[in-house]
Amino acid sequence: MSRSSAPIYPMILCGGTGTRLWPASRESMPKQFAKLVDAKVSTFQASLERVADAGVFARPTVIASAEARFIVAEQRDQLGLTADILLEPQGRDSAAAVAVAAIHAAASDPQAVVLIMAADHVVPDIAAFVDAVRRAAEGARAGFTMTLGIEPDRPATDYGYIRRGEPIHEAPGAARVARFVEKPDRAGAEALIADGALWNSGYFLFRADLMLAELEAFAPEVLAAARAAYAAAVTDLDFVRLDAEAFAKAPKISIDYAVMERTARAGVLPVSFAWSDVGTWDAVWQVLDHDAAGNAVRGRVSLIGTRNSLVHSQGGGLTAVVGLEDVVVVSTPNAVLVASKAHSGQVKDLVNALRASGEPEADAHLRMYRPWGWYQRIDIGERFQVKRIQVVPGGRLSLQKHYHRAEHWVVVRGTAEVTVDERVTLVHENEAIYLPIGSMHRLANPGKIPLELIEVQVGSYTGEDDIIRVEDIYGR
Repeated sequence: MSRSSAPIYPMILCGGTGTRLWPASRESMPKQFAKLVDAKVSTFQASLERVADAGVFARPTVIASAEARFIVAEQRDQLGLTADILLEPQGRDSAAAVAVAAIHAAASDPQAVVLIMAADHVVPDIAAFVDAVRRAAEGARAGFTMTLGIEPDRPATDYGYIRRGEPIHEAPGAARVARFVEKPDRAGAEALIADGALWNSGYFLFRADLMLAELEAFAPEVLAAARAAYAAAVTDLDFVRLDAEAFAKAPKISIDYAVMERTARAGVLPVSFAWSDVGTWDAVWQVLDHDAAGNAVRGRVSLIGTRNSLVHSQGGGLTAVVGLEDVVVVSTPNAVLVASKAHSGQVKDLVNALRASGEPEADAHLRMYRPWGWYQRIDIGERFQVKRIQVVPGGRLSLQKHYHRAEHWVVVRGTAEVTVDERVTLVHENEAIYLPIGSMHRLANPGKIPLELIEVQVGSYTGEDDIIRVEDIYGR
């Protein structure tokens, strides 16, 4: 196989929590896994679909946090696609992730062309994206670290910019990077655009061996930590866990600062397809369809006299807005955000303040996802808590016990296999079972449809930390 026809190795980076898109995006369900733009797929799933052409791309690899591993696997499997999943034990910024990506690709082909892509970008035109990647790959094969530069359509102040230099003859249309420019003010953005500068998309293409050499020259501590973490990685179920102790030694630095702004071999390919990193609610509004008054809505929404606004309603409740303009209203079952679009970037500061004051809504949704399904609190009081629980077919909760509460389970859909101490019972729809305090118990779904039940907890303490796990197939 000639190098020009060799497959491109996609590496999808899934880190980050997207706090500027709170309350829809939180640590328990970051923005890349939420369906904020497309009602059918998350931006992570759309990223997987973008590199699904086996004639162009090798098997993708996802680099994600250990906490997100089951969400990644579930959303991958929903599409019927394949991908390796590498788990970061902690976030060390993008340089360490890129180092791991280069090491992983080099294990298959030292000269593999690697595509680094974020999981939270919106690119509606897949064909245009694939064409741009193929053209940029020619520059990567010639020894350049390429990036895709987006032709600006407005003087954005929340993106970095790229000034173009001399042409790269091996990649028609591409140019050397003359300079990376930090996020400018509006006047600076207008001047950059007038001078032909491009938005820095954050997509990178490079040969694995050359990126490893660049990291060795400019960020040797990052590379050493990544190599050690990869060499000591262990396989856990469907995942590869990087070694925590080794990975923690990687300096926390972005690939932009570690390599891209220091290398003499940076290149850029200008592209004009629609693109957004949907980093703020204003950016989400920009990529959604608008009604005649300029409004973008999701969920159950009713508007009167409202213009140029985003209203996002989750959880089945009705969100009504009257007489407002240029605002963001996001309603979830346990938190509501109202902000001006112009100041939507300050939501990150709000979340930091909520965390500092100990508000659980800063990071936790009302519906909490687990590898076996999800649970959602319905009500809570001084000595009780009521939850709705769904278990996917084949799902099994851990074998566990509680010191402070008893539980009642009422099955409303499907069939539950319930273990209580030494006894195993099948509980069907409209049947219930009681679990005394201290009993060893487990819930499983042996059926073909999702199992749904109502759990009533009664006792002196109903916190999640009163769970003593004895056995867990998910390794928690």
